[in-house]
Amino acid sequence: MLQTVSALALDRLAVFEFGVICEVFGIDRSNDGVPNFNFKVCGLEAGKPIRTTVGATLTPDCGLEGLRGADLVAVPAIAAKEYPPEALQALRDAADAGSIILTVCSGAFVAGAAGLLDGRPCTTHWMHADELARRFPTARVDRNVLFVDDGNLITSAGTAAGIDACLHLVRRELGSAVTNVIARRMVVPPQRDGGQRQYIDQPIPVHCSDGFAPHLDWILENLHLPHSVASLAQRTNMSARTFARRFVEETGTTPMQWVTDQRVLYARRLLEESTLDIDQIADRVGFGTATLLRHHFRRIIGVTPSRYRRSFACDDECADTA
Repeated sequence: MLQTVSALALDRLAVFEFGVICEVFGIDRSNDGVPNFNFKVCGLEAGKPIRTTVGATLTPDCGLEGLRGADLVAVPAIAAKEYPPEALQALRDAADAGSIILTVCSGAFVAGAAGLLDGRPCTTHWMHADELARRFPTARVDRNVLFVDDGNLITSAGTAAGIDACLHLVRRELGSAVTNVIARRMVVPPQRDGGQRQYIDQPIPVHCSDGFAPHLDWILENLHLPHSVASLAQRTNMSARTFARRFVEETGTTPMQWVTDQRVLYARRLLEESTLDIDQIADRVGFGTATLLRHHFRRIIGVTPSRYRRSFACDDECADTA
C-alpha cells in the first residue's frame, strides 16, 4: 500500500520535476476520494535551504531521516554532477529497507550514484541517456520509453514523463479510479501512448567524407523515387557489394535502412508543417502507400502518424483523419 512518500531534495534541484512529485503525492485530495499521502520533503538537514536551478531556494522540513520507512522515495531531477555521500547512503538504506525508488529525468543519475541502477533496466531524458549509460555501464538504459517500471525501481524520462511515471505508480498501487481522479485534477491524460522517441529531435545522423556526401544529398533530394542498393550503386559507379560496404563505413547503417530513416524524418516534418493527408505524405516521401508509412513510422518514432500529428501539428488544420 502506498501511504508514505518522501521526496529527496538536494542542491541544484529542478523545480518542475520536483513540482510533479509534489502535485501527484503532496496535495490533499481526500475530498475527491483519493487517499491522502503522508508527504515529506527531505534534505540533508531539516530547515537548511537548498538551491534550485532557477535562482530560488527551497527549505525542506525534514532531514535524511525522513527517507527511512517511506513506501516511496521520489528523486526529482538534480542538475549537480556530484551528490552528498550521506544522501546516497540514505537512498541506498531506503531501497534496502523496501522503499520503492522513483526518479524523474536526471534523478536517475542520483540513483545510479547510489548503485541502484546496476544491472537494471532504466531510462532518463533522451538528451542524457548516453551519459547515463557511460557513467553507469552495467545499467540497461532505454532511451525510447517514457518510463521503466522494474518493480521497486521506477525511472522516467525528461520533465513531463515524470507525470506518466508517477501516475503509473499510483495506478499500480492504488488502481485506475484513484489515478483518474488525480489526472483529471491535473488536466493530463491518465496514460500517454508511445515513448520519448516522438520527442527526440533527429537530425540526419551522418558524418561522412566529402566524396560520399553528394551521393547522400542526391538521395535526400529524391526520396520520392524508388531506390535499391543496386540502383544507388549504379549512380556511384560502384558494384552493389562495394557500395553497400562503403555506405556502412560512412554512415554506420545500411543503405536501405538509411533511406527508410530519412523518409520517416521527412514524413515527420510534413506531419508537423503541412496539411497533406497520409496518402499524399506517403507518396511524397517515397513509401508509396499509407500502410507502409504507418509501419515504418510507428517502428521508428513509436507512435502512429495520426497520433504524432495530433500532438505536434502546427495548427488544427493539420489534423489527420486518415
